[in-house]
Amino acid sequence: MTAHPTPIRRALISVSDKTGLDALAAALAARGVEVLSTGGTAAQLRKAGLSVRDVAEVTGSPEMLDGRVKTLHPRIHGGLLARRADPAHVAALRDHGIPEIDLLVVNLYPFEATVARGAGYDDCVEMIDIGGPAMIRAAAKNHGDVTVLTDPADYPAFLEEIEHQGGATTPAFRRAMALAAFGRTAAYDAAVSTWLASALEQPAPPTRAFAGRLAQPLRYGENPHQRAAFYTDGSDRPGVATARQVQGKELSYNNINDTDAAFELVSEFAHRAGHAGGAACVIVKHANPCGVATGDTLRDAYVRAFDCDRTSAYGGIVAVNQPLDGPAAEAICEIFTEVVIAPGADAAALKCFAAKPNLRLLLTDALADPAAPGLSLRQVAGGLLVQDRDADLLDEGALRVVTKRSPTPAERADLLFAWTVAKHVKSNAIVYARGGATVGIGAGQMSRVDSTRIAARKAADMAEALGLDASPAKGAVVASDAFFPFPDGLITAAEAGATAVIQPGGSLRDQAVIDAADAAGLAMLFTGRRHFRH
Repeated sequence: MTAHPTPIRRALISVSDKTGLDALAAALAARGVEVLSTGGTAAQLRKAGLSVRDVAEVTGSPEMLDGRVKTLHPRIHGGLLARRADPAHVAALRDHGIPEIDLLVVNLYPFEATVARGAGYDDCVEMIDIGGPAMIRAAAKNHGDVTVLTDPADYPAFLEEIEHQGGATTPAFRRAMALAAFGRTAAYDAAVSTWLASALEQPAPPTRAFAGRLAQPLRYGENPHQRAAFYTDGSDRPGVATARQVQGKELSYNNINDTDAAFELVSEFAHRAGHAGGAACVIVKHANPCGVATGDTLRDAYVRAFDCDRTSAYGGIVAVNQPLDGPAAEAICEIFTEVVIAPGADAAALKCFAAKPNLRLLLTDALADPAAPGLSLRQVAGGLLVQDRDADLLDEGALRVVTKRSPTPAERADLLFAWTVAKHVKSNAIVYARGGATVGIGAGQMSRVDSTRIAARKAADMAEALGLDASPAKGAVVASDAFFPFPDGLITAAEAGATAVIQPGGSLRDQAVIDAADAAGLAMLFTGRRHFRH
């Protein structure tokens, strides 16, 4: 590898995205760099008054097959791959009249954008770039001598580099650009293979590739001794990855994880029957909701969510399903809150939050569609677990009343609310709800009966803190993310004062659980769906 700065004497430029092209080429021309180019790129450069040599002149072959073949030629790849310090390579270039190429500037056909706009199969296939990735890989492999640029965002750094190095690039810069280049081709191939698997309806192709683009390096991960970074996947799904951060400190690893959990849950309340247009608020701590409520206003929804568990809400994440207003912002700012995420915010809300400069405010402009398809990934030792994201929405027509007593309309509304929340609580999950607000949440326990007891205890604790005469669990409904394997959990809920239950059913002991519900006078619905969340 060349250990000193390498001068740029000849460049090949062939780009789909013309951003920054004229300024880059002008800077090269000012240094006397010969520019080779193709098709539309060459035409734009000439229009800008720059001298360009056609690749076809170098190869001695015309572009053909509607542009599918233009740079796939030994006179191009030889110029990219030849090691300058190897006498045999230098001799081969001389013998075959192949010019050295010191700089490659290529960005690829807009395949991802073509897929994103819903283009047909054949149109997507035509946007699969062949020559571009081949040249990028060649130049990146030979980064000891060749500089490769694959992103217009890297042009300013390159121009600064050649300014400081007198028209050359250092080995460190070339290595950094090679890393970016291989990352780009890997991401491009991943996008193609992912699209093809979807187009062919192959949920488990023999090989899968996943790619992300760096959104921000993070100070550390879950703990200070863990290195971390945040990557986006290129999708336009509203949420923490696409939000605008209006104010506050840099997001941490845990902030991002918890904010995603909060926003995904609050987005359910723009889509669930009976709540379209209604205000909803979610407060999350350590990826679990500690308070969820609906209300006539965002302030009302926030206060009701806060009253579910005031202790856990301190230092939590707040998500709402409507643009923030002044009264809601004032209520949120009464305690320390790490992050607030919302579809928008009015001037009064922005002014209120500005007085809390450390509070991170994220605006998304829209809610996420909970029914939208997508993948969920988790790494395990030696592999990846890949599944569809849990995009299942409750089919109310599939609900079964399995007890002697049917739920009242008020109970039914609360059962649907509690079921929506339970879907987003770590298993084993138990949610007590009343009047469109959670009053007790039991999360992440090894035993379902323990989750039931914890949720009831949370409700009793808040009754004491709020000076209530009785626990809000009395008269509440209960949702369980999976079936009760024994009657004990249901009996515990009944003893806490619950009047109705919603659960998937499907246990070998369903009848024993139904009998216990009947004995306690509870109404119970079976959904036929489970929502484990680990």
